[in-house]
Amino acid sequence: MADPAAKPRRQFLTVRDVTKKFRIGANTVDALARVNLTISKGEFVCLIGASGCGKSTLLRIIAGFDQPTDGQVSLYEQPVSGPGSNRGMVFQDYALFPWMNVRENISFGPRQKGMTKQQVAKITDEYLHMVGLEKFADRFPHQLSGGMKQRVAIARVLANECELLLMDEPFGALDAITRESLQQELLEIWARTGVTIIFVTHSVEEAVLLADRVVVMTAGPGRIETDITIDLARPREVSAIDFNQVRRDITQRLTSHVVRRDLTTVV
Repeated sequence: MADPAAKPRRQFLTVRDVTKKFRIGANTVDALARVNLTISKGEFVCLIGASGCGKSTLLRIIAGFDQPTDGQVSLYEQPVSGPGSNRGMVFQDYALFPWMNVRENISFGPRQKGMTKQQVAKITDEYLHMVGLEKFADRFPHQLSGGMKQRVAIARVLANECELLLMDEPFGALDAITRESLQQELLEIWARTGVTIIFVTHSVEEAVLLADRVVVMTAGPGRIETDITIDLARPREVSAIDFNQVRRDITQRLTSHVVRRDLTTVV
């Protein structure tokens, strides 16, 4: 029975009636329409949908890089009005500082906060070890593979003590083997740190493998079509029957709103 004297838990992240319109020349494009989403602290949520459904736009609004036309995003019930160190974003193209080596990229956030050299070194070493790049600390981004660059990008965000890790198709440009390896490493980092993750992907398999919840978005303008809890034990096996049942269900939901047309054969 709940303790009546206990304080109610604050919501972690709330997206309430978020609408986004863009002006392109004389035209207005509706990117998002009344999006509502609530995410608890420590959850791993994947956003999935066809290109143009507003996944990345929603992520940028949560990050504070863009502002909604209407509606509001709140973190701990406080409105998000701009970027903040409690939210970190990882992009597909890494967005590392090319003039900084691995150690300097990871330590950028702590240094900007004015921490002592000892504090910065301790935090940097912790995340270098977490992503397995101790031997590459003095290398520059152009000397790293794609997978290594993405590990640096993740470590840089985490070293800034973020509570919410926003990932915009971070593994989309990687080969299949590297992608699979980083998926498992990300799950280990998530388990160790307890960070909340919102992960944008086009891959249904990746979403089912990683997420506690999969949020399916539809375009024209972007809306949440369904929010699915992934009730599969971890670690997950992509060849398992129950895994593929969930994958088929999500794939069907993704394609059910697409208007199909017959192909005409030209002779």
